[in-house]
Amino acid sequence: MERGERREYMDKSSENSSPTTKSKLLLLLKIGVFCFATGATTSAALTLSPRLDFNHFSLNRNTAISATPKLEGLGPIASTASTEGLGAFPGKISASYLCTPRDHLAQEVSYEEPVAIAEGIFSPAFHTLRSSLDPSLIRKLKAAPWPEIHESARSARVPVLMYHDILEEKEVFFDVTVEEFEAHLVRIEEEGLTPISFDQLLEHLRTGAPLPPKPVLLTFDDGYVGHYTHVYPLLKQYQYPAVFSVFTGKLDGDIVGRSTVTWEQTKEMAADPLITIASHTITHPRDLRELNDEDLRREVVESKTRLEAELGIPIQYFTYPEGNYDERVAAAVAEAGYDAALTMSNYEEWFAGESDDLLSIGRFGQSQLENVIPEAWEGLAVPIVGQDTFDFYSPIRVIERLETEEVPLALIAGGRPATVHADSRYQLTEILARTNAKGAVDGAFFSLEYLDSNVMIGPVLSQATQTFVPGNASENPLLNGRPLALISPNEVRFIPFDSNKHNALEGVQAEMEDVTDAFVGAAWLVRDGNPQDEASFGTLFDFDAYRHRAFWGINKAGQPVLGVTKGRVDSVTLGELLHEVGFRDAIMVDSGASTSLAYEGESLVDYIPRPVPHMIAVLAEEEAQGTCPLVFEDLPSYEEDWAESF
Repeated sequence: MERGERREYMDKSSENSSPTTKSKLLLLLKIGVFCFATGATTSAALTLSPRLDFNHFSLNRNTAISATPKLEGLGPIASTASTEGLGAFPGKISASYLCTPRDHLAQEVSYEEPVAIAEGIFSPAFHTLRSSLDPSLIRKLKAAPWPEIHESARSARVPVLMYHDILEEKEVFFDVTVEEFEAHLVRIEEEGLTPISFDQLLEHLRTGAPLPPKPVLLTFDDGYVGHYTHVYPLLKQYQYPAVFSVFTGKLDGDIVGRSTVTWEQTKEMAADPLITIASHTITHPRDLRELNDEDLRREVVESKTRLEAELGIPIQYFTYPEGNYDERVAAAVAEAGYDAALTMSNYEEWFAGESDDLLSIGRFGQSQLENVIPEAWEGLAVPIVGQDTFDFYSPIRVIERLETEEVPLALIAGGRPATVHADSRYQLTEILARTNAKGAVDGAFFSLEYLDSNVMIGPVLSQATQTFVPGNASENPLLNGRPLALISPNEVRFIPFDSNKHNALEGVQAEMEDVTDAFVGAAWLVRDGNPQDEASFGTLFDFDAYRHRAFWGINKAGQPVLGVTKGRVDSVTLGELLHEVGFRDAIMVDSGASTSLAYEGESLVDYIPRPVPHMIAVLAEEEAQGTCPLVFEDLPSYEEDWAESF
């Protein structure tokens, strides 16, 4: 039976959970605790233990779990070092001491001082220090060799829009009326796009510097008078930056056209921080490739020299007339000292990060505005220090719908990760409301035996309970090789689960000494920067089916990212999409009918998901201080329950 389907929860076996049976179990537990405390042993068989039926999970694609786990012949009460595990009950082990700083971390750290906690792992103090420095200076150390585009910038989708004349009435098909252009600006504002400058785009493409939400670059070619009389006033009204590409022969009056800006008008615009002036040659030849070397150099070099002399500013950017260029033309542009160049094509259009290099930045015609609005995306984030760092103090960003080729994604990026293992099953928004976390995604797999079950598949450790709960010993071997997610105050690791090692707290601590949260995920989607192929999923049930899927991981900036698909997709395709948008590691968690994502109390999925007992959350920087910053209200602790029973 499919993992995500509902089933009849109460059957003959579930009737064993009567109060009488529970009392007997509690009595046996008390005897076991007494024996452990006194050094005695017992071979009492817990023959009345409630059965935990996992048949419906089909964790193996070809082999479902057929044996109902039993707690028969328990033998001596196991210590916390046992690797066998005691099932979901009664093996809960207090881990509250994990939330007390270790000796080597106990000394208080002043966040006024720049302190690196460990190599590749940075404290809030590092981010305070970083924010006090010029970010561009730091990123230049990691910039791609010019004119290459930084790998991290490839995942963003920055449309560069190309306009020509803006006038009262159209004369050719690519003209835009003043009314239409203002409507474009209104749409940009309504849809939350952020016009950026060419300087911002260049820094992003060279170094992977972050961009504001849904960035777009506005460009205007050929120096028509409407650029000054109509466009410039509207840009100032909306405070939108833009690029004007002008050719000097037109400004000098040597080239006759329908209209032209003057040198004085161009100087006025060039003095405004909103406006970038780019060279568009001297005479605007239709195809620079057809010019000899001398004429090519004149068009490229002298236009730059003249603009700089007249406007008193450096001219960093070039725009190829009609987009025509080749290696020889690009080499001439590079030799002239331009930092980047804009092109276009009548046959295809592409986002800035998809360009071959900085000398061939592609553009979309203005008629494509409606098509690029849902596509514009700033990317997840990029590292400024190294690929193996972790950043748990960045602002949380929400992308409710990121359009990808196969299926839209909803993402929550940034913040500090933690988990909640609730006392029962709830809607994700209900669990989130009981915490100080900002956003969350549904977590690990759980048993559907009872409607109020919080029994997890595999071991689980959560800050919410500060308790380690072993997984069922007979079931755990079926999880071998699945990703075990380990979270500490400063890092996240995904390692292959080993039932012989990781069903005890000590086994988990051996992998990560200061672990505060742990659970077993369904499968890797992206591992060490590589999307996973079909073979990597083995016999995982329904990995190739089209269904809603939930996931979480770490992006290339070392920030946690939670997400769900906004449609149905198979696991291999999802891994490829997450790789494309900038994950360095990602694992799939409980999906199907449980797929849910929430932020600040609001669900980000378009349906009512199945209630869940486990979630992965992110806390904002102001809530992320200390060893275990997660707060989970109104949850009775397991230790209190046990104490009251004696």
